[in-house]
Amino acid sequence: MNKQQIQEGTFIYSQESKQNMQKKKKFYITTPIYYINDKPSVGTAYTTVTADIIARWHRLKDEDVFYLTGLDENAQKTVQASIKLGFKDVKKFTDFMSEEYLKTWKVLNISNDDFIRTTEERHHKLVTEFIEKVKKKGDIYKGTYSGLYCEGCEAFKTEEDLVNGLCPDHIKEPKYIEEQNYFFKLSKYRDEILKHIKENPDFIQPTSRKNEIVNFLKMGLKDLSITRQSMNWGIPFPGDEKTRLYVWFDALINYLHPKEYWPANIHLMGKDIIRFHAITWIGMLLSAGYKLPKKVFAHGFFTVNGQKMSKSLGNVIDPIYLANKYGVDALRYYYVREIPFGQDGDFSEESLRTRLNNELANELGNLISRTLTLMEKKLNSEIKKDKIDKELFKNLDIKKIDKFIEDLEPHNAIAGIFGFIQNCNFYINEKAPWQIENKEKLNKILYNLVDAIRIISILIQPFMPSTSEKINNQIGLAIVKATLKDCKPGLLPTTKINKGEILFTKVLTKEEQLFEAKFSNIKCSVDPDVSKVGIKVKFAEIIGLNIKRKHMGLEKLKDEAEHSFEINEKVMEGYDNYYKKLEIKNGKCSVYNLIELVKKGGKLPTINTAVDSYNLVSLKKSLVVGAHDREKIRGGVRFKILNGTEFYIPLFKNEKEEVNVGEFGCVDDEKVLCRADIKQGNQTKVTEQTKNIILYVQGNEFTSDQYLEEALQEICNLIIKFCGGEYRKI
Repeated sequence: MNKQQIQEGTFIYSQESKQNMQKKKKFYITTPIYYINDKPSVGTAYTTVTADIIARWHRLKDEDVFYLTGLDENAQKTVQASIKLGFKDVKKFTDFMSEEYLKTWKVLNISNDDFIRTTEERHHKLVTEFIEKVKKKGDIYKGTYSGLYCEGCEAFKTEEDLVNGLCPDHIKEPKYIEEQNYFFKLSKYRDEILKHIKENPDFIQPTSRKNEIVNFLKMGLKDLSITRQSMNWGIPFPGDEKTRLYVWFDALINYLHPKEYWPANIHLMGKDIIRFHAITWIGMLLSAGYKLPKKVFAHGFFTVNGQKMSKSLGNVIDPIYLANKYGVDALRYYYVREIPFGQDGDFSEESLRTRLNNELANELGNLISRTLTLMEKKLNSEIKKDKIDKELFKNLDIKKIDKFIEDLEPHNAIAGIFGFIQNCNFYINEKAPWQIENKEKLNKILYNLVDAIRIISILIQPFMPSTSEKINNQIGLAIVKATLKDCKPGLLPTTKINKGEILFTKVLTKEEQLFEAKFSNIKCSVDPDVSKVGIKVKFAEIIGLNIKRKHMGLEKLKDEAEHSFEINEKVMEGYDNYYKKLEIKNGKCSVYNLIELVKKGGKLPTINTAVDSYNLVSLKKSLVVGAHDREKIRGGVRFKILNGTEFYIPLFKNEKEEVNVGEFGCVDDEKVLCRADIKQGNQTKVTEQTKNIILYVQGNEFTSDQYLEEALQEICNLIIKFCGGEYRKI
């Protein structure tokens, strides 16, 4: 075996691995090289993380990928920043900032193959070679330049570019400069650039950026001043050591370093520098005789909480701070999930927190935890290879997800992956493996779930590499290096799981932490077979109650309702319908009882201020409402179809009574709390001694979520008003 090492930039290959890569399809992606006048921000991290996701995806496809990023250290603003920070030696400042960027990219798990610094000797050499090619073409000449120059943009501006005389990006007045410079005949290549764009409609994306470039080119193109006499920092112009090369003419050439991978498949950048990449760079390449990149993609700008990111506004956010607080993978996920790629978007820490808590923790994390916990408890942590359940995988479309990445729509790709995660959660709810005792049947369900998790771990690897690795460790596939071809159901072998810690820890505000600490962690759910007949349920927990026999304010409200309520016939029809579907003979929901009591006696019963509050809303809204003493509940609360073996003691009785097979009920882990929404169990009834309750509003096919939410809110408000306490919706 030939052990010879080959170095390209900072990336080292063995001779053998290099030969293997040469057989594969090449894929080359770049970010812009960043100015070092400041540390990395959430904006620069956005571009770098997105490029990393795309690069990792192509590695999943077993392609020979090269991902290039780096730093533009030759700008005039580098000198200004070094002076501002107290560095006497500009080079030492560039070394310091380089370490800051490398540290940030390491934290964010960036898998770049090379890291270019434009102060490196290898870059100086490449720039010199490039300029000599352009000189030979006769495309460089000496002339006088006079015009407006924005130091922030490192670019000359026309009057048309300015807004009220200021650069729109930096809100500063450009300086007037007049000096002898070298020029590049960029105007010579205008027609050729336009022709290339026309013949390659996907060359510049998104379409809005392409239209911008085409319109700009149609207005005419001026030659480009490519040197500065007024600078003493940067690369000397070959043959004239007294003048320095214009930073953009030097910086763009960095993309040619990995020569075996040129032309680039994708140049990725922010929309503010699209002209340099889609016009200047293309003209330079045409002049020097290089092939053109295949795609130039400009993403949108970031605002922070609705404001443009700016040091003066104090809203430039350190990505390392975010990674430490929310987790690296949560930040990477947020970048691609929150903003449609290519569009402008607003960065909000609150939105990042919400996606972590609701999507990563509740959807992905909960799926892994539930599945592996069931394996531990019911199958001694070992799953045997089994048959595929096609129903689970029918909506998994790997080709569609791959197409989203190819089309640079990573937001749609991750949405598709999480659509499958949601399907898996529905599958586990529908199959209810916690109720199954038959080992063969249970093994098949859990085998398919773990196999789905295996596929999920592959698909999310580009987006959340650390999470993918953790999942593989937990499902016993730590040493397996998978590719996209492995995303086929049924490839999971017999395996033993090693359930570890939860994947995602929710981040709560201090107020939320104090509030949540007061409540239980009780879980409330509705089984899929109950949902299928049209039953919908909204839950709340109310704590710290001081329940009384009656309250005159509540009695007044009851009296008003008794004389003004109207039956919602459509809602009542919905209750009748699911009784028929479940073949419950002579079944009537509890609302009928309340209506009958009012019609016969003229008033609602007086039980206590908690029960009377929800009975009042039940009558007004024609909705079924129930409540149970939280301290008497064991485990979670579920609506399920009863199998006839459940333990049930009716209200005001002490002896067990049989339940009917096929009717639905509200249960905890030990007993029936309520049968068919009307036959309340005795153990959990709400009395004047009750301090904490679990409340639910039960709807049907004709009740909207909003209607149920409004009713739940009204009940909670009434109970708090007449019983005190606090509530949270579950």
